[in-house]
Amino acid sequence: MQTKLINFATYSSLKIGSPLEVSLIQTPKDCSLALSNNMQIIGKANNLLVSPKAKKLAILDKTFSYITDYGEYIEVGGAYSSGRIFSYFKSHNLNGLEFLQALPGSLGGLVKMNAGMKQYEIKSILHSINVNGEWHNVSSFPMNYRDSGITGIILAARFYKKTGFDTMLYQQCNALRKHHPKEPSCGSCFKNPKNDYAGRLLESVGLKGYRINDIALSEQHANFLVNKGKATFEDALALIEFAKKRVFELSGIALECEVQILH
Repeated sequence: MQTKLINFATYSSLKIGSPLEVSLIQTPKDCSLALSNNMQIIGKANNLLVSPKAKKLAILDKTFSYITDYGEYIEVGGAYSSGRIFSYFKSHNLNGLEFLQALPGSLGGLVKMNAGMKQYEIKSILHSINVNGEWHNVSSFPMNYRDSGITGIILAARFYKKTGFDTMLYQQCNALRKHHPKEPSCGSCFKNPKNDYAGRLLESVGLKGYRINDIALSEQHANFLVNKGKATFEDALALIEFAKKRVFELSGIALECEVQILH
């Protein structure tokens, strides 16, 4: 497998990390090699916190960056970006992925975490998913809140083709994004517990705006982990653990990370 050097201090959405060697998955054979070597797929690193010591990292190459109309459904490669998927659906008057306008990432990562906003989730329009080179109906996977249950490498996915782009929904999602922090961020740091919100819990224990050196929980939205300048991996881990401990001590609720941490 070919490799490339990626500097996570500039590549990741949190702007935390260092230059690391990353293997390129260009063919199904490369996919098999990545699986046999237990490699971790990084995608566009929009909800990742990557250790400077992380090893066995891999990324889908441009071979898997495509979108194709097959009549009944739209097939999208695992490396295709959310912005380009959104633009395609909007320009072709297709329904179901309006919320992607506000969610960064690539197809593989979006499907793996069953991405969404509010009550909208990517699973609602998914037809099938190519995992490790084989196609599976979406019903083969749990597709729970922010967790698809998929453990392999997502090479592509197919979406039901429904006409009628929902402009109202697009505007709602766009309005929500205006309240998101402008600093480098991984988006939501913690998953929302059942019948509650992680942001509310963090704010209720005084952690909105709480900071350790250059890493902080945003003053705008307590559940957004943001980089105020030169945040480090260690500081980010320390803040995450402190927040989990504080919320559990005062509410009895164990927060679960939405950000993926690669050691």
